[in-house]
Amino acid sequence: MKRLDFEPTFKCWRETARAALSAELSPEAISWSDGEATQLFEPMALESNQTRYNVPKRFMEVAERVVCHRSQGRWDLLYKVLWRITHGERHLLEVFSDVDTAALYKMDKEVRRDVHKMRAFVRFRHVVQEEEAWYVAWFEPDHHIIRINAPFFVDRFAQMRWSILSADECAHWDQRHLTFTDGVRREHAPNRDEVEELWRTYYSTIFNPARVKTSAMLAEMPKKYWRNLPEARAIPELLEQAPKRVENMIKASDAKQEAEIGKAVVPAADLDLESLKKAAAGCEACPLYRNATQTVFGEGPLQADIVFVGEQPGDQEDRIGRPFVGPAGAVLDRAMMEAGVVRARCYVTNSVKHFKWELRGKRRLHQTPNARDIEACRPWLEAELRLLKPQYLVCLGSTAANAVFGRPTKVLQNRGKWMESLYSKQTLITVHPSSILRARDPEQQEKAYGDFVNDLRLLVR
Repeated sequence: MKRLDFEPTFKCWRETARAALSAELSPEAISWSDGEATQLFEPMALESNQTRYNVPKRFMEVAERVVCHRSQGRWDLLYKVLWRITHGERHLLEVFSDVDTAALYKMDKEVRRDVHKMRAFVRFRHVVQEEEAWYVAWFEPDHHIIRINAPFFVDRFAQMRWSILSADECAHWDQRHLTFTDGVRREHAPNRDEVEELWRTYYSTIFNPARVKTSAMLAEMPKKYWRNLPEARAIPELLEQAPKRVENMIKASDAKQEAEIGKAVVPAADLDLESLKKAAAGCEACPLYRNATQTVFGEGPLQADIVFVGEQPGDQEDRIGRPFVGPAGAVLDRAMMEAGVVRARCYVTNSVKHFKWELRGKRRLHQTPNARDIEACRPWLEAELRLLKPQYLVCLGSTAANAVFGRPTKVLQNRGKWMESLYSKQTLITVHPSSILRARDPEQQEKAYGDFVNDLRLLVR
């Protein structure tokens, strides 16, 4: 076995892998060395090779993240998958049961989660450097993500001069240039500043005592991040006050409901999902309830990572009382299965909870909900999403997108792109499955369905 030495960057790995492919070196014949592992094998020199290999775009996207993983085995795994893709298994990444594919996606998921945690838990502290305001943060990532995550902070804090320090690498932005330096020790970062009190006040304001679940809170905000979060110092006091605050909220809610008898039903802040569903059954906030058979609420596990939001229930959903059980639901089920998304682990709902229709002969034909219908149902959708806190939120069609983003949102212009909404930092827009059924001919329908499946595959990458 020969050793390939290279710089631990995506660009260097890609060039080395390209040369190894050109030399027809199998994964078993080489050992990858980025300087971190013990060098047991004899080094091997490869000539630079400019041959381009046609690999799926998805592999390159995943590989660019996986190289940031801290596991030394990432290089061998990446090359093994690349070798298989270029040697007759082009669709390997679609075989989710394959051991190598599963391992690759697992690493990718861990890196993406670390990226998300960094964006959520970086806290800048104000310092004065050469008589200029500078903001410095300390973060301890699980993987080598500082470099790939830095552009996000440039976009978010473009008008600030800032530095993000870590033991691996440091990123710096001076309002013009993004630069990187070697890692530093924790003591190089400031511990406190005058902004911390604002953070604690903000966190105390948004803290909901009715939803306190310590285990869930620790899963989302592990204690390893607490020492860098100014708001964490307020948590013990907030937990101690939670029971009394919940009691006061219940009293206030009861008083409010008594005062609003006969008015439109609005979801109380302290309702759980089942209570919310029961309350929605009596909603008369818009005229749609008069012609609908029943309120069709969402369904799925409270712990669902993925939430699908559609437009409104159709004829069969209205009669049965469950979302996405008609023809469009069948298309969604099939597409989810092909994309590797397990519906039983997802939550599905609609922007509007009543079926809007007009009678044509003996048939009840679907009518598109208007802005008033969406606005009337918004409190129910907001209440669901507040409870679910989805990691991924999928808007199926324009009505769902408009409801989630609170403004007209074009589906075709924004589909297949991760966007940030009030309810999830990872919100995806795609078409409604009913639009596939309305395709003019089988060829168009097949293409529309394939594009829809590709959109859903973004949820498992």
